Amino acid sequence: MSIDDIPDAHTRVSDPEHDSDHDSDPGRHPEHDDDREHGARTRPDADEQTSRQATRAGGWAALRPLLLRVHFYAGVLIAPLLFVAATTGLLYALSFQAEKIAYSDQLTVAQVGERTLPLSQQVEAARRAAPQGEVVGVWPGPDAEATTRVIMESPEAAEGRTLTVFVDPYTAEVRGELETSGDALPLRAWLSEFHANLQLGDLGRNYSELAASWMWVVALGGLALWIGRRRTRRAQLVVPDRKAAPGRRRTLSWHGAVGLWAAAGLVVLSATGLTWSKYAGENIGALQDRLGGATPSVSATLGGAAGAADGGDEHAGHQIGADGKMIMPPAVDVGVDEVVEAARAAGVTESLQITMPSEGKGYVVKERDRTFPVHLDAVSVDPADGRVMDELRFADYPLLAKLTRFGIDVHMGLLFGLANQLALAALAVAVMLLVFWGYRMWWLRRPTKARTLSAGRPQPRGAWRKLPVTVLLPLAAVVAVTGWFVPMLGISLLAFLLLDGALGLLARFRARNGAAAGPAA
Repeated sequence: MSIDDIPDAHTRVSDPEHDSDHDSDPGRHPEHDDDREHGARTRPDADEQTSRQATRAGGWAALRPLLLRVHFYAGVLIAPLLFVAATTGLLYALSFQAEKIAYSDQLTVAQVGERTLPLSQQVEAARRAAPQGEVVGVWPGPDAEATTRVIMESPEAAEGRTLTVFVDPYTAEVRGELETSGDALPLRAWLSEFHANLQLGDLGRNYSELAASWMWVVALGGLALWIGRRRTRRAQLVVPDRKAAPGRRRTLSWHGAVGLWAAAGLVVLSATGLTWSKYAGENIGALQDRLGGATPSVSATLGGAAGAADGGDEHAGHQIGADGKMIMPPAVDVGVDEVVEAARAAGVTESLQITMPSEGKGYVVKERDRTFPVHLDAVSVDPADGRVMDELRFADYPLLAKLTRFGIDVHMGLLFGLANQLALAALAVAVMLLVFWGYRMWWLRRPTKARTLSAGRPQPRGAWRKLPVTVLLPLAAVVAVTGWFVPMLGISLLAFLLLDGALGLLARFRARNGAAAGPAA
């Protein structure tokens, strides 16, 4: 998937790499040609078949220059954002293993004991260690060597962060305290935000959305150009041609072959990354809801609460039950230990995540094992009597919600564990190399004899005018709908078109002035 795949000015038209496989087949024999000629005379539809083949070839010949021009501009202008996203993504993919080393004291126990203490005792130990915090969740360790995480809201924690106290489940010893974001410890949380917005807040999110909006376009466009390229040996499609002459041709071989293998992964990362974006993400969420694929959630409302009272009432913030009576926080709480037993009895057993009750809400116990095969069932439990109020099984999720969950977890390096993280790292390195090779080809195509600081030229303007109407109209409709659905793509594409048009007008103006000045001189 090259930034610029235009033949050099001095490249022969009959370049073997541009010739068809049939024409360059060393195994062809003259008698086979005679047989084909004889067959053509005996089949009346041979001319029609040849015409259809020519039409198909002509369609690709007309579309290819347009793809080249789009790929060129996308590569030159968007590639820096893709390189940054790949670099930060690589760091994020490596952070899973890095945090196991950096925070080993907090994550693991000193020694595995014979029996674990009740969760209530572990929670009390965490409260004593951080009395300023309010316990909002408890995550028992997923294995024998893991500590229990007690999640707290604390005034000392940064905005959007929680204070996590790590407790030894065998001794109730507090192993440490860290500010966390979800399940991410400080290192991974910082790198995740760095990857998403370069630590620039909402303004920085535009960079990642712009990169994700164009990555699938660059990947699929480059894939089409590479597959449609004529070559002497089919093996050159999937592996780099080591026999290619050094310079642009060899660089193109590496760029195309690596891009071929990376294309599917890049499209998945682009699609899943857009689900988190600000503008396209809203459209994706709305479409998912309309298709009935919204992610369901377990109901934890106590007493069939219907909603909050009017904000101006003295009891604003309290909830009203189906019987019209106000629901107050439960006076009796069976405790986290009995709640966990109730959840386990209901089949929620793997990597538990317990959310403490709040006003009008009961306990929520979820499975958080997002490694395939996933365990993501959930139940809600009434704190007054330990009764299971609602159940939600991952098997009952709509298909679209399941696919969304799997896609996001692949993007985050969770679905397949270490293999997933290594694959993400490999894709990140591939993108960085593809960008490097693309710019190198652009540089190698520069007209060095004219200007030492010049660069390779793009495909000439006007490629879209050569498209058949039957291709142009559907293509324009698809581009318009896609640009509306993915706004950052549509806005940036419109900006490219305006800039390209302005440069075209400037070039014509200079050409006319030069032609007018020539005779006068």
